[in-house]
Amino acid sequence: MSDIPVQDATSASLIAWLIQAGLAGKSERELLDGFCERASEAGLPLYRANLIVDTLHPVYEGRVFRWERGDVETTVTEYGRSTEGAALESWRRSTFYHLLERGLSQGRWRIPSDDSSRFPILADLHEAGATDYVCMVTRFAGAGIIGEIDSVLSSWTTDRKDGFEPRQLAILESLAPALALSIKCASLGQIAGTLVETYLGRDAGRRVLSGRIMRGVAERIGAVLWFSDLRGYTRITDTAPPEEIIPLLNDYADAVIIAIHDAGGNVLKLMGDGILAIFRAPEVGDAAVTAQTEGEAWAAACAAALDAAIAARERIVTLNAKRADSGLPTTHMYLGLHVGAVFYGNVGSADRLDFTVVGPAVNEVSRIAAMCRSVDQEILLSAAFADAAGPERDRLVSIGRYALRGVGRPQELFTLEPGQAP
Repeated sequence: MSDIPVQDATSASLIAWLIQAGLAGKSERELLDGFCERASEAGLPLYRANLIVDTLHPVYEGRVFRWERGDVETTVTEYGRSTEGAALESWRRSTFYHLLERGLSQGRWRIPSDDSSRFPILADLHEAGATDYVCMVTRFAGAGIIGEIDSVLSSWTTDRKDGFEPRQLAILESLAPALALSIKCASLGQIAGTLVETYLGRDAGRRVLSGRIMRGVAERIGAVLWFSDLRGYTRITDTAPPEEIIPLLNDYADAVIIAIHDAGGNVLKLMGDGILAIFRAPEVGDAAVTAQTEGEAWAAACAAALDAAIAARERIVTLNAKRADSGLPTTHMYLGLHVGAVFYGNVGSADRLDFTVVGPAVNEVSRIAAMCRSVDQEILLSAAFADAAGPERDRLVSIGRYALRGVGRPQELFTLEPGQAP
């Protein structure tokens, strides 16, 4: 196909649209949908088109975009790791695997095909009425590879009686690099969002992507502060086999972080077994916030933090039963909750920044969490938290006044009244 010159208004028009759509920040779904609709209007007899793009994501390996004539919109499917089990077997029976293993960039099968038993997709397409199937691998140069993302995979199907004409195939071939480049640009935007939210936290990640990257740029916010760690973690690391430590941290981080996120909190730091998170509450002076609504907002943030605390404890109870059945070490969570004003923004050196919260309240919440060991409580809350909790105050009980290391005066501490937590 590559020896057929293409000087075609269709190609020029579609490339111009891809450039404009890419510059406009269209998503992969919008790019494939718009491309296929315009190509069809220009006379390319497309019945179905698929794009496969790998990604950098802690759970998903990549995404499949599928356009089909007559569908309302392009569908998107995220897929997990294809390195073992049924997923690996399915991948090995794909036409794309066939091309990649042989270092090929294109493949074509007329339908029905003698290869239908080898490649299940061909049998599926025959049943759907397709007559011709072409798949392409558009590779990136070495400097353009990100992680394992080294190409865009595409397939093009027609149900035209005689299949694709040579000129139509030549047009698709000439357009594949421009489409792949636009798709790559769109995917990089999503990858950037995934990475910053994964490593910085959801809210902090969004702020960094919006341009809050200068050192010293911070805002004063009111927040419920969460600091938790694991009971007996040092003892466990000293006695458990080293290969069990990372899975243990992952199991308990899952239990706690899911509870925080479900309640609307934002996790800012993972420090070994420690987790720092915030539940934001606006202050008077913010837009549309009055003294009354400020109090309500603080009470809502406190309620969310308490709900997250109870949910985390429930998840840990379930997790401990599962780990105990497998003969693995178990533990529990120590948690401190506090409220206060903090500075939220970039801290660090000129070329290594951390987006986090700083201020006396952050130090105090870590001290409160550390007191859990001394007073034999799994959850401790500050007097400031109790004062801000509004109706949730009835769920709390005082355990007395205690001196916190590094804090000037003793503070009254609270915990959840019996029956509020597992």
